[in-house]
Order: sequence, then structure tokens, then C-alpha cells
Amino acid sequence: MRSFKIPRTAALAALLVAVPFAGAYAASAGYYTPRTAGLIDQAQSVDQGITAARQADKIKPDEARDLHRQAVHISRVAQREAAEGHGSIPAAEYQQLVAQLDDVSQSLRNATGSNFLIGNGADAGYYPNG
Repeated sequence: MRSFKIPRTAALAALLVAVPFAGAYAASAGYYTPRTAGLIDQAQSVDQGITAARQADKIKPDEARDLHRQAVHISRVAQREAAEGHGSIPAAEYQQLVAQLDDVSQSLRNATGSNFLIGNGADAGYYPNG
């Protein structure tokens, strides 16, 4: 009877020590402010657009690889900054990341031939810019 008491006590002690750490990790791992979550989601959406454009043969593999690398870098930097800032990114870094993501998105639109259009449709059409 005594031989079962020591392993049971050790297991209970290990469990009591591990639970607070697991809870703290889980609480910090998934929390982002709405602004930060939006930026990360946008980066993932741009990356999905890159994948779709590559699969449709609208961009070359080298272009896709470069754009993918940039989008993933932006997402990782945003996640790292958010982890350091308890879920939020400082305004200056956020604006810089948004500008970089916009550049990647614009590069994708230019590479696929779907760059933004001018005109308001009042004369029955929108016209490619450039």
C-alpha cells in the first residue's frame, strides 16, 4: 500500500505545478487586439491570393515565392510584436506593417494584371489605371 502512495503524490504534485503554466500559455497564445488580428488575417488573405494566382498561372513561380516570403515575413513580425506587446502592436510598427502589406498586395495586383481601376462606373465602365 505504501508503494502506491509515493508515485501518486509525485503525479499529483507534477499536475499541480503544470496546470498554471499551461493556462498562462493558452491565455497569451491566442489573444490579439482586433486591429492586430485584422492585420494578421489580411496577411494570410494576401498569401492565399498569391497561392491562387500561382495555381491559375497568373504569376511566375519566382514572383509567387518572393511575394509569399514577404507576406509571411509581415505576418511573423506582426505576431512577434503582438506577443511582446500583450496582443497589440505599437502604432508606428502597425502603420509600417500595413504599408508593407499594401505594397505586397499592390505588387500581386500588378503582376496578375488586376491593378486598381479608375472611374466610378457612371459612364458604364471602369478603366484600368495605366
